[in-house]
Parts: sequence; structure tokens; C-alpha cells
Amino acid sequence: MKKWVLSLTLAASVFGLAACGNSAVVKTDAGNVTKDQLYTAMKDKYGSSVLQQLTIEKVLSKKYKVSKKEVNAQVNEAKNQLGTSFDTALQQYGYANESDFRNSIKVGLLEQKAAEASIHPTKKQLKDYYTNNIKPEIKARHILVSSKEKADSIKKQLDKGADFATLAKKNSTDTATAAKGGDLGWFGAGEMDSAFEAAAYKLKKNEISDPVKTSYGYHIIQLTGQKEKQPYSKMKKEVEKKYKESKVTTEKIQAVLKKELKAADIKVKDDDLKNTFDSILSNSNSTSTTSGSSSSSNN
Repeated sequence: MKKWVLSLTLAASVFGLAACGNSAVVKTDAGNVTKDQLYTAMKDKYGSSVLQQLTIEKVLSKKYKVSKKEVNAQVNEAKNQLGTSFDTALQQYGYANESDFRNSIKVGLLEQKAAEASIHPTKKQLKDYYTNNIKPEIKARHILVSSKEKADSIKKQLDKGADFATLAKKNSTDTATAAKGGDLGWFGAGEMDSAFEAAAYKLKKNEISDPVKTSYGYHIIQLTGQKEKQPYSKMKKEVEKKYKESKVTTEKIQAVLKKELKAADIKVKDDDLKNTFDSILSNSNSTSTTSGSSSSSNN
């Protein structure tokens, strides 16, 4: 999903100040800072980016709907992954607060849905995707540490019969799962780090992996459950959904935005912001994604 760095909270503040006059926001012995001065400075710094985001949300919302449940699912996933680091991570990505993050998630989901609507897979493409990419859900637990030496030490303890959950609670730096003995619950293909996922799917039930390196550190993984793969007939809708998700690229999103914004006949009334949408509307690298052939080339 696209990460928007500028906050919609800021956007509301910037444009809410318009035509507010010269009343002081700050008073000092050296002179005052007026609302007009603040508005002008904020518009010069953030105006184009914020106006672009607000307009995209308005245009796409006319055709595509994002529910509160969908936004909550994304936010809760982030909270589960980040644990107590959630608020710090929001600040690092430039979000003002959780509300700002939710607005960003909504815009990203609108773009995702708009791009997916332009992808029309054939039956063969879907069946091939089912065969090659759909895996049964598995359940696992893990212990995450920062060094290979620490991971090796924990693996040796486990090989000697130490309790996995106890070691996870004591050692795992994944605070969101450590308290649960490292339990990650059920997950499917494409939901975890690729190296983690590859290692987990190679395990037999109750088998414990050697240390697995990912961008998060070193994992010791134990497979605790595995479901059977359901037949294609029962997974048809899910397969199509996952197929479309896998084909959404930055280029597809840019192409869809260009098409939707042109159709919306945007007219920017503020001369200072008149070039806001030039980067999207004049994007010559965007290619049409309205036919099935565009998605088949990505198989």
C-alpha cells in the first residue's frame, strides 16, 4: 500500500485557515504571526501534495467504497505487528496521529480497488494462480532475537527439550506475540516476510527450524498446525481477489489515477496550486490496464 507522508489532519488545518484574515495566531513584542501568514506558509510548503491527496480521495470515493471495517482490519494488523512501537512508527512515517493514519489507509484502499477494477483475469489465469500460488493456511509460533548467536543458543536449548513458549516469553523481541508464547495464529501465503514464510512452509507439524534471517532479525519457528488446501471451486472468489491484489503495481495505480482524474474534469481555482495535478495527468509512463492482456503479461 502506498505510504502518504503528509497528514490529512494537516490538510484540514491548512485549508480551514483560508480567508481567515489577519487575526494573530502568535503575538510577540517583535510583531505578530497572522492566520494569513500561517496559511500562506503552509500552503507553499504542503499545499500541492495535500490538495492532490484530498482530491484523489473525493474522486475515487464516488465510484469505490471503503468500509470502516476494511480500514480497521489494516490498522489492527499494523498494531499487532508493531505492538508497543505503533505510535513511534506513525511518527517515523510522518503521520500526525492514528486518525491521520486511518485516512491514509482509506486513500490507499481506494487506489487499490480502483486498480483492481482494471484487471480482468481469464479462467486459465486464475486456475494457474491457484495451482502455483495458493497454499493451505498454517499456524506457527516464533522467537525473534537480534543476533545469530542468540538464535543459535535458543535453538540448542530447544533441542535439549526446553519449553518453546517459556523461551519466547523470556527472549522474543516481538512484544506483540512474546506474551502468547510466540503464537502467530493462522496465516497463508503472502502474509509474512518471504524468507520467514518459505521456512515455515517447509516444516512438518511440531518441527522447529534453524535460525531464519529476515529484516526483523533472527527467528526460530515452530509449525503448530496445517490445514488442507481447499479445492478451486470453493476458493474461486478468494483466488480472484488474491490474483488481482498480486497484479496491482505503482504503474497501474498511476494509470488509473490519470484516467479517473481526467474524467473528473478537475479545475484548480487557486493560481498558486494550478500545477498540482500535472505530475499525474501528464504521466507518459502510465499504460492502460483496462484489458485482461495487461494482467496476463505479469503471470
